[in-house]
Amino acid sequence: MAATTPDTAPAAPRVKRDRTHYLYIAVIVAVALGIAVGLIWPDAAVQLKPLGTGFVNLIKMMISPIIFCTIVLGIGSVRKAAKVGAVGGIALGYFLVMSLVALAIGLVVGNVLHPGDGLHLTNAIKQTGHAQVSPDALPPVDFVLSIIPITFVSAFTEGQVLQTLLVALLAGFALQAMGSVGQPVLRGIEHIQRLVFRILSMVMWAAPVGAFGAIAAVTGSAGLDALKSLAVLMLGFYVTCVLFVFVVLGAILRVVAGLNVFSLFKYLGREFLLILSTSSSESALPRLIAKMEHLGVSKPVVGITVPTGYSFNLDGTMIYMTMASLYIADALGTPMSIGEQIPLLLFLLLASKGAAGVSGAGLATLAGGLQSHKPALVDGVGLIVGIDRFMSEARALTNFAGNAVATVLVGTWTKEIDKERVRQVLAGALPFDETTLMDEGQEAVTELPGPRDGELAKA
Repeated sequence: MAATTPDTAPAAPRVKRDRTHYLYIAVIVAVALGIAVGLIWPDAAVQLKPLGTGFVNLIKMMISPIIFCTIVLGIGSVRKAAKVGAVGGIALGYFLVMSLVALAIGLVVGNVLHPGDGLHLTNAIKQTGHAQVSPDALPPVDFVLSIIPITFVSAFTEGQVLQTLLVALLAGFALQAMGSVGQPVLRGIEHIQRLVFRILSMVMWAAPVGAFGAIAAVTGSAGLDALKSLAVLMLGFYVTCVLFVFVVLGAILRVVAGLNVFSLFKYLGREFLLILSTSSSESALPRLIAKMEHLGVSKPVVGITVPTGYSFNLDGTMIYMTMASLYIADALGTPMSIGEQIPLLLFLLLASKGAAGVSGAGLATLAGGLQSHKPALVDGVGLIVGIDRFMSEARALTNFAGNAVATVLVGTWTKEIDKERVRQVLAGALPFDETTLMDEGQEAVTELPGPRDGELAKA
């Protein structure tokens, strides 16, 4: 019979080709063109800044819904609320320790280099420094109160990460307590998450345009001459960040999780390129969440560690504030003793939490902290305004690397990581689907293969 002939057998499904590597090649080309335009036509290049700002804003638009969906689905899949609390406690404890380590490293390097010696301030530079003091940075008590949104919906409309985190935690625990009654709601949120990731994958195709505008504006506004007198500070900061990431974080990752930091960063290579081109670690936050889940870290760990890390685990910012403070003190001719440095840096550690989410948080936090603790040093903030954007590249990359490592470490300590899956993903056996920001062959975002699903069910 004709129905049994081989000719009528169903055709094999077409394998979807990954064309996103063209996107990241385009980003590299756009960065090179942006630098060239900034050097050749600096005045015109500065006018291209809205291109970079617009792309980063598109990414930020997606952050709140992604965080909400990720946390709600993660907590909703865990039966014991105590496990979520344990994850949060371990993560915050680790963040505090690593912030102190980053401050200490910056302190040592700053005291060795003394890059600010011999500089002179003008009145214009003093005025520029005072202009950087951000009114958005809050004292500790007001900062804690600001985490509570005015309404349930305002947490999403105002783009406050910590407010979204609070609402998501409450919703997740509520659905967890509802049991089987809450399953339809979880499935609905699951479909919303798939929609949000699909929108994000569409937005990513604007990355070359954003990278071109951002790099051209930075190069055109600062130029090469503005960097000469500050080269020591910049190089010292870059070297310090590299040592912190590959020596300190690399050693901890190897000892605790048994992973090679280079393998992990190779897996996150496209995210590092995106941050480098936009000078914003927030541009890679949604992708970090998706990739850490694909790597084999459980949803509760990813959903809690990554969003809170973006506010509390800012290793690059800690190093930056330490070295910049010492640089400014030396430039003003008032070098600080160790007894003066330590209280200032501990104060800046707290002040950085109050400025979480502030645009240009590195410079704004430094200026605001100095204004509150040692006002005389604010005059010197204007010295680093010209290169702050270039230093923000290293800040953002270091912050991102710190949060990626932290997610793996917290997953290891809480036994919420599938080590075999991690090995396969880093070896390239389980590639990440760049076209949808979801796992290949995955029917739903929460249905990750591997034994960790069973571990979570028993939790």
